[in-house]
Amino acid sequence: MNVHSKGLLITFLGVMFVVPDALFIRLLDSSAWTISFWRGILASIFILGFLYFFQERDAFFKIFRTSYLVLVYIILFGLCAPGFVLAVKLTSVANVVLIIASMPVFAAIWSKIFLGEVISSRIKHTILGVFLGLIFIAYGSGFNENASLLGDGIALCVSAMFAGAVTIGRRLKTISLVPALPFAYLLGSLLVFPFSDTYTFLAAKWFIIVPHAASIALASALLALGPRYISPAEVAILILLESILSPLLVWLVLGENPGNWAILGGLIVIGVLVMSNLSFIRSQRRKNPN
Repeated sequence: MNVHSKGLLITFLGVMFVVPDALFIRLLDSSAWTISFWRGILASIFILGFLYFFQERDAFFKIFRTSYLVLVYIILFGLCAPGFVLAVKLTSVANVVLIIASMPVFAAIWSKIFLGEVISSRIKHTILGVFLGLIFIAYGSGFNENASLLGDGIALCVSAMFAGAVTIGRRLKTISLVPALPFAYLLGSLLVFPFSDTYTFLAAKWFIIVPHAASIALASALLALGPRYISPAEVAILILLESILSPLLVWLVLGENPGNWAILGGLIVIGVLVMSNLSFIRSQRRKNPN
């Protein structure tokens, strides 16, 4: 298997492990703070265990000596974890994952601001198309009892912060950021600790929260590794699978209808991103036919 195929496989598996995330949150009948706390604590334990056995013992300390951007990455990723749970609790799953699908747009903006990259006409058209879709999704929140503008706004913030973390990952692409993930999840858990139920929840819900945290740990590690070997456009297309499969899974299991406006807006967002990224991949292949 060549390096490119390896990157595609790792990223695809990472996306598949993150698909049931929203369903797990729905099944855990507790506050967003309690779920976020245990989700983060257990995910960090799983990742720490993996790194302890398969990485150098001082990998945790080496990464902090790499760049101050690692700390920014930890803060952004740490805020995303409870933010995602809170968004799922406040609005429909379809709205959350479709809004977060806008992440490549924010990544392009941050890359322009912080990396000095040029925003091409293709990206400008993509931004306009994606935000048109987001307007439809937000509009539909007023007609869907499962949705709310507050939850949509939090999902948009999560998308922007996650895009910031991805941008830092691109800046530091020569190193693995997996050792930073446990610290990010621990940070998110510490932020919500004062508001969480830390005593009875784990005993009552361990059979859901443990596999939930394990899937998140695997997804986070794989999605930190896979994109190092493939183009951002290919990563974006693979991540769109989660935007399609996650709400379908919740709809199938719990009967949560995303609503017509969310479906329409989602089709616009996904359609625009797919066409944009396929266009980029084709142009790259024409430039580098080998």
